[in-house]
Amino acid sequence: MATPQTETKRKLPGVIDIAYEQYKRDLPRYRLAQDLMSHEVLTINPEASLDEAAQIMGAKHVGSLIVMKYKTPVGIVTERDLLSKVLAYGLFLKDEKVEQVMSYPLAGVSANAKIKEVAQMMISKKSRLAVFDAGKLVGIITASDLVKSLPDVPETEVKVDDYMTKEVVVANEQTSVINIAKMMGSQRIGSIIITHEGKPFGIFTERDLLTNFLAKGKALFEEVGPVCSQPLVAIPSGISVHRAAAIMASKHIRRLPVISDEKLAGVITARDLVEAYAK
Repeated sequence: MATPQTETKRKLPGVIDIAYEQYKRDLPRYRLAQDLMSHEVLTINPEASLDEAAQIMGAKHVGSLIVMKYKTPVGIVTERDLLSKVLAYGLFLKDEKVEQVMSYPLAGVSANAKIKEVAQMMISKKSRLAVFDAGKLVGIITASDLVKSLPDVPETEVKVDDYMTKEVVVANEQTSVINIAKMMGSQRIGSIIITHEGKPFGIFTERDLLTNFLAKGKALFEEVGPVCSQPLVAIPSGISVHRAAAIMASKHIRRLPVISDEKLAGVITARDLVEAYAK
């Protein structure tokens, strides 16, 4: 089995260069919140069950729903809420209501806000942002959306090493999905690196859990190895946040393990990159 380290050496420089060139070509398109936001806003009412919320998010491949009451957006419920506020405590989604775990008040930003302002607001509120135009809800913007535009950070100065999480949580491939879910929920993290014979080979994320299990009502007792995302896409230590963002954007992923001296040194997330941009 090829390790992330050997794959990084063999493939990644070319992948990074290609993705980065495309990334730079796309940058002029993104100036305002409305240029990056998702226009399709999925909603749910506060009395709905979290099981219903999970099914909608899983079917639509999104990580959050805007909560509407009396045709007014009042809050947001996310895949992280399902993990940290329900599954981590051994509770069942079908028994809990959206209003019991949603975040409120809803954090929002103007459709005409500049990207830098959006990034600063996102870090300040620690949340996805609803986008409003003349008081009307017109979109939603996430950290994954924002990594498409990070031109203001000098790449020669800001490296992934400065913003990555260095304490990486790992689990072996024989760990059950339910235990992985409890680990992510209790530690409020969005992913766990999965190992084979002590070496990282895949990743299991909250989106994997939502899409492949919770949305389908599938039992969580199988081993994580066969259902984790693989091969593991990793980046070398020392590259810029720009290039990391390019990889995330091109691969449509939100997390990248960082390799240093052929060892797992950390994980950089889309939100980490937004924080680097916001400063």
